[in-house]
Amino acid sequence: MVRSRLRLWVATIALALLTLGGCATLDEQQRRWIFQPSDRSWGSSASAAEGMQDVWIDFHSRETGEPARLHGLWMPGPRPDSPALLYLHGARWDVRSSAWRMRRMHELGFAVLGIDYRGFGRSTRALPSEAMAYEDARAGWDWLSRQVPQGRRFVFGHSLGGAIAVHLATAVDDAAGLMVEGSFTSIADVVGTFKWGWLPVGPLITQRFDAAERIRRARVPVLVVHGSEDRLISPELGRALYEQAPQPKRFVLVDGGTHHNTNGLAQAQYRAAMAELFGLPAVALR
Repeated sequence: MVRSRLRLWVATIALALLTLGGCATLDEQQRRWIFQPSDRSWGSSASAAEGMQDVWIDFHSRETGEPARLHGLWMPGPRPDSPALLYLHGARWDVRSSAWRMRRMHELGFAVLGIDYRGFGRSTRALPSEAMAYEDARAGWDWLSRQVPQGRRFVFGHSLGGAIAVHLATAVDDAAGLMVEGSFTSIADVVGTFKWGWLPVGPLITQRFDAAERIRRARVPVLVVHGSEDRLISPELGRALYEQAPQPKRFVLVDGGTHHNTNGLAQAQYRAAMAELFGLPAVALR
């Protein structure tokens, strides 16, 4: 469904010069198709969020000039000195749909905060944008920094959230590491993998999410994970993103992993990579 909608987006952009009257309309359509904002969770995933703590993050948005409120789910660490993780989800579904991934990262030893961007879940009603999502991620990071002021803090992004995580990790100076799963180099590159990818739509893309350009500025260790059978975001895009990151870095290709189950299949690989790359002791990863 997501892939078909993105393909529809490509065809629509190709006709944009003939059918749309202004840049603002084109921008709004892209924001709707890329984010697909929703207050719904995927399948029965909401049950996995039961028992997590609801948190509310209030801030004044420079992008809109208005007050904003984010809803988040919080799982304190299993130990007082546990590392902490900001989880940034992808498109279409709210943060509850990522509860299983959040729980797995918690089982690996992290305190975990997952947030909904504006337009998702119970956060402020709005049409999300690239700039607003970056701002929301920063608000979540600031909350986590206050909650765990002395602990090591990491950024994790899945799919679209990976590009948001890359931006955040390169914008702050107190991150200990960056983890990206099932993500991409840029929206233009994702479009290029589709059937109509040969169409010259690049100049019309306003929500670019150029993670490849941004990750070159990373000053923290970078872990890029991708499923070998991901049919939504090509593994080649994950590899290309990894290639642009400076050292130290690791790329983990999960055999048989799809866009949705890679995290569940890769727990042992995550544990090994995080111990090696981030220097997390074994006791912190259980």
